[in-house]
Amino acid sequence: MVGGWWSKARRVDSPNFDARPADAVVDLLVLHNISLPPEQFGGGEIERFLTNRLDAWAHPYFAGIADIRVSSHFVIDRRGEVLQFVSCEDCAWHAGQSDFLGRARCNDFSIGVELEGSDTQPFTDAQYAQLAHLSWALLAHYPIAAVAGHTDIAPQRKTDPGPHFDWARYASQTGLAHDFFPYGLAAR
Repeated sequence: MVGGWWSKARRVDSPNFDARPADAVVDLLVLHNISLPPEQFGGGEIERFLTNRLDAWAHPYFAGIADIRVSSHFVIDRRGEVLQFVSCEDCAWHAGQSDFLGRARCNDFSIGVELEGSDTQPFTDAQYAQLAHLSWALLAHYPIAAVAGHTDIAPQRKTDPGPHFDWARYASQTGLAHDFFPYGLAAR
């Protein structure tokens, strides 16, 4: 990892980020899911959305989100390709209003990983494999002490990574101890 960029990811710069607070310690990994349009995969709309290039007229759903400015550090698509949009040294706009065990503003101290998927479908073997590789790369460079889902840090607003994300499988593939998962490993 050089300058917060993972060499195994395809770099796609997003303008949607801020500098982290000077005293921020990056110690949380937040897992999400995303599909655009909902329940559709592989069309490139996620990349366009996270870089403010989504065509509001390309699909009826896009009209309501085209002006939203969000980002994530990483996206892992259904084939397992990893894209990086924001340096891990910077604050990506992935968590929104959030709280992790009493600490607000999770964007300030977390790294966000979006898995191309939805709450209604299982993730792919390739995604779990790449997520494990990415997790170990991040653990080697940052003092990450916990992994949470977006639903854990914003339970009134979010449901992702969703009930089909297999937390026990992820823990097994990464070898992370149970204490990395303060919200548990059971399906949520």
